[in-house]
Amino acid sequence: MPLTCRGRVRGLEPSRGDVDDALGNGTICLTPVPLCLLQLLNKTEEFEEAVRRVLKDVRLDNDVVVSVFETNIRVLGGLLGGHSMAVMLKGGGQHMLWYEDELLHMARDLGLRLLPAFNTSSGLPYPRINLRHGVVGPETRTGTETDTCTACAGTIILEFAALSRFTGDPVFEAHARRALDFLWEKRQRNSNLVGTTINIHSGEWVRRDSGVGAGIDSYYEYLLKAYVLLGDDQFLQRFNIHYASIMKYISQPPLLLDVHIHKPRLPARTWMDSLLAFFPGLQVLKGDIRPAIETHEMLYQVTRKHNFLPEAFTTDFQVHWAQHPLRPEFAESTYFLYKATRDPYYLDVGRTVLENLNRFARVPCGFRCYEGTCNGLLFLAEMFKYLFLLFAEDEDLPFDVEDYVFTTEAHLLPLSLSTALRSSSPPQTTPQIYELDDANFEWTCPNTRLLFPDPAYPRSLREPIRSAVDKSCPRPAPPREAGLGRAPLRAQDFMANSPEHLELLRRMGVSLIHLKDGRVQLVQHASQAVSAVAAEDGMRFMQEMMELSSQQQKEQLPPRAVQIISHPFLGRVVLTAGPAQFGMDLSKSSLGVRGFVAVVEPYSGCSELTNAEFVAGRIALLQRGQCMFAEKARHIQKAGAIGGIVIDDNEGSSSDTAPLFQMAGDGRSTDDVTLPLLFLFHKEGSILLQALKEHREVEVLLSEKARDRGKPRDQDSNPQQHSRPRLLGKVEILAKDHSTPAHLATPDQSQFTTQEQEFAGEEPGRSEAGLSNDTPSSAEEGPVEDDSSKSQSVDSLMADWQEDLEAFKQMEKDEL
Repeated sequence: MPLTCRGRVRGLEPSRGDVDDALGNGTICLTPVPLCLLQLLNKTEEFEEAVRRVLKDVRLDNDVVVSVFETNIRVLGGLLGGHSMAVMLKGGGQHMLWYEDELLHMARDLGLRLLPAFNTSSGLPYPRINLRHGVVGPETRTGTETDTCTACAGTIILEFAALSRFTGDPVFEAHARRALDFLWEKRQRNSNLVGTTINIHSGEWVRRDSGVGAGIDSYYEYLLKAYVLLGDDQFLQRFNIHYASIMKYISQPPLLLDVHIHKPRLPARTWMDSLLAFFPGLQVLKGDIRPAIETHEMLYQVTRKHNFLPEAFTTDFQVHWAQHPLRPEFAESTYFLYKATRDPYYLDVGRTVLENLNRFARVPCGFRCYEGTCNGLLFLAEMFKYLFLLFAEDEDLPFDVEDYVFTTEAHLLPLSLSTALRSSSPPQTTPQIYELDDANFEWTCPNTRLLFPDPAYPRSLREPIRSAVDKSCPRPAPPREAGLGRAPLRAQDFMANSPEHLELLRRMGVSLIHLKDGRVQLVQHASQAVSAVAAEDGMRFMQEMMELSSQQQKEQLPPRAVQIISHPFLGRVVLTAGPAQFGMDLSKSSLGVRGFVAVVEPYSGCSELTNAEFVAGRIALLQRGQCMFAEKARHIQKAGAIGGIVIDDNEGSSSDTAPLFQMAGDGRSTDDVTLPLLFLFHKEGSILLQALKEHREVEVLLSEKARDRGKPRDQDSNPQQHSRPRLLGKVEILAKDHSTPAHLATPDQSQFTTQEQEFAGEEPGRSEAGLSNDTPSSAEEGPVEDDSSKSQSVDSLMADWQEDLEAFKQMEKDEL
């Protein structure tokens, strides 16, 4: 961990979810990743020591769930690349003379542990597997998945085929080929495109958008490289058919836009992700140099504008996701273009990448991700490998890299594997008839010396793209009106309480409707836009809103609970609350957060609190509206609050009738927010405010779910609360699913609502007068029972229980 200068140990640091799954939860050493790099740098002694450490320390028999795709391309590929380097050194007669294929034995062991993932009717692998217990079984914690990405299933062939040809065991290559065959059969026959996500059992496309970026990227890469490595013409035929469709539908130079596989003329989204930056390099390998130059130049200009290539950016080159996990794809394409053209321009591009890495990402113990928490260390070995190769002269390299093919993680596999005979023929498949023209059999790359006899030719390709990016992405962008030459309103910037934004929507023909449950609905009528350009801006805005909503729904968190635990409620009133995408994660807290509530002043929480001393150490109550949720959280946190509850100001809203609301951030990093923040609809919030009005002090518990009342926190300080015997059962008032009205329910019958998301995390600007939390109590306190009493008769217990039931019936009747 480069920021803390120490290693990451499983169980000592918080889980990072899927990232840790991909890394084997910290129990699989990723030392194999840079083995090829060490030898490429001519660090022979270091390479030999690294191999010894891998053999000594790495163990694969671990009870961990890992990603089949990530483990294949990183760990298996790293072991095979290290093996090929070790064999080369041993053949030189000076180093690694002790080596007896130990890395290959480890690779075979790992391959056998991954094979059960392919035991599906389709041959597509499960996305996750337990390295010790396999896929299906009570101890595997996997095997229930139904979907996988196209790249996940189609990026196996290089490593598995290399393993088969190194070991002579055809089973690995056979399974990888079967998966590729199935994906090919499931392509959309009219467009010859594949979707992003597929059902591994039925073969149905789950996501039908198609591009060359995330979810599909390395599928295309491995089709072409499988032909290079294995010499099988079938791989090239398939790649050429796909490539023709990509250039027909997806490539809109210099852009690469996702489309729908069934309607390839229809764009699927208005932004591009950084993973597609590998594609110009693949085009160089294909021999299609001109579009490679154009797309690469666009990516370079976006990089210059934003210091790094954003994780995603819009078609007008604005930042869509402002993260950069040190991905190497752009450096990879830069290297391939330089190798093809020998144009010194690409050395300047590489220098820019290198300087930005040192300027913005370097820390004392390595390199950190730029903008946000991400998984950059995985990509550093690949990034440095391509940058080193870009600047290295032939005499700097200890071997000829032209004798190897780069895997998707830049591990080196020898081309000599193409002549290694398989011990048995591949599974026989039904012969296929392809309708191909001459372009599908371009077997050789063009000679770039003949392609670019004029040094000014590539520059003539780059200049228009540079101008287009400069004009579309000025820094800073001047404000102007929609449809009149100004940059259009972006979905991620939209705020429903901004008069300026509402006016921009009107000009684009978009109307905003406030629904009774607090959400907003957007409708566009292109005929009502002030101009054709404004109508196009409006259509783009609506597409971005749908994409943003879809993305946020994927990141939803489960509902939370606000439980009133002070007298006379004693934990029997539980309010369903919406979570926040930032702040403390209550699911990771075994105790939750409990404290007395306090209404903040101002009630909106949109400025520094005037009653900060009173709020300190309490759970703050705030009203929704007027500013962003993250801003409210920062203000109450500064005042010393230990938690916050935002209450909807839309009168009548309730979790009975509305999907649970999830609070989003403000587009900036919210790592500074450490307290929990929950959201209550108006009806549930009114229950809490009414309780505060009738009782001077109201204590609540913020938690992942409702908890049994048990003992109060401080029994000695409040004998009145713990003198009553603990109930044998508990009755909760819960906000039920929106299809069912709220009613009394025992704990095992209770349920929370499922969530839906507003289009964006912004809050409509509505406000009401603030409520005071010092209202005199109107409820009479009950008699204090004798704390010394240690037992009661059954009749007494039943009397108390009956009293509780009567009280709750009255509460329900009063809608408290």
